[in-house]
Amino acid sequence: MPPTINTAPTTDTAGAAHALRRRRRRAAALVVGAATGLLVPLLSGLGPTAGAAAGNLAQGRPVTTSSNETSSLTGTKAVDGSTTTRWASAEGVDNQWIRIDLGAGTAVKRVVLTWEAAYAKAYRVELSDDGSSWRQIYATTAGNGGTDDLTVNGTGRYLRVFGTQRGTPYGYSLWEVEAYGGGTTTPPAPGTGLDDPAKKEIAMKLVSTFENSSLDWRAQFAYIEDIDDGRGYTAGIIGFCSGTGDMLELVERYTAKKPGNPLASYLPALRRVDGTDSHEGLDPGFPNAWRQAAQDSVFRQTQEEERDRVYFNPAVSQAKSDGLRALGQFAYYDAAVMHGESGFRSIRSVALSRALPPSRGGDEKAYLHAFLDAREEEMRKEEAHSDTTRVSTAQRRFLNENNLDLNTPLYWSVYGDAFSITS
Repeated sequence: MPPTINTAPTTDTAGAAHALRRRRRRAAALVVGAATGLLVPLLSGLGPTAGAAAGNLAQGRPVTTSSNETSSLTGTKAVDGSTTTRWASAEGVDNQWIRIDLGAGTAVKRVVLTWEAAYAKAYRVELSDDGSSWRQIYATTAGNGGTDDLTVNGTGRYLRVFGTQRGTPYGYSLWEVEAYGGGTTTPPAPGTGLDDPAKKEIAMKLVSTFENSSLDWRAQFAYIEDIDDGRGYTAGIIGFCSGTGDMLELVERYTAKKPGNPLASYLPALRRVDGTDSHEGLDPGFPNAWRQAAQDSVFRQTQEEERDRVYFNPAVSQAKSDGLRALGQFAYYDAAVMHGESGFRSIRSVALSRALPPSRGGDEKAYLHAFLDAREEEMRKEEAHSDTTRVSTAQRRFLNENNLDLNTPLYWSVYGDAFSITS
């Protein structure tokens, strides 16, 4: 059955009122300064998540690495409890590693690796009693980045992550390495995650009401406009932006599949305007080319793939690692959509400094309130995001109703419009 809508949905051409409501955002925590045109950090000055990693055997322990890309990207940054700092190895060199001294022979049951964009396609996790002889407790040749939450079983003083094949031309980079003994993991209840197709569809509809004032997210493939938020053109089902890199990556991937597509000739211009709000080389034909491409099923499929690769999958994976059910997974995803990966991680870091997630022995509701508080605080820093109703009268409402599994019926409002999903 189609969802019940308590307000007339708006179309892509609904005009300035809804354009002001829409979006956002984003791009690895960079925004374009409205007055200066300079790139500035979306979030800064966030320290380690004090006390957040209760039970994390690796946090704050001595670290040795095979190499460091720079003097600021050292191994200690991967065990400081903050997901805004990272270790990175030398670029372009395989067989790189990070070794953590746990201090004594320790039982390790779970390892969580939070990869930066420079991830390992092939790597192994090892334990050692003396730092010389190693026992493998996990290995893969199919790594795809994001967060790897690994169930392992072994005992040792030293923990090593050993990369043997890079997933990118760069090096290996980890935001955080976490290790836990027995009894520290509380996984989400079975069947309640957003990877369930029905729950994922609910998530897509919710975000569409936040972004386009409509439950019909599939009507947004052809959407494109400049909403004067300093990100250039905003377009498609998730608001890919010409100034934030994700639109460029989308068109590059589409062109790799279909070289003669209507957007291919704009790739040089998209590369030039990346990181700015400029339309140079895109006007006047780019919007029409986008709408033409949106008639192609390959382009629509690529939009969905990029939404999942860049935003949905990493957010849901991290939420599961934190022991969150469907509502928490959605809260992470929506934050990633608006603020980008680095912005999301910074918001999570603030939340972790105030409350523990279930995976670390905390209360799920208390932690989600802390996360939504941090999210609203960040939104209010930027005029384009200052209306926080997508949090306060939607996600917060579900949380206050104890609907941690996002079960229907759902009723919420955003920007003054009421919506519902009844089945």
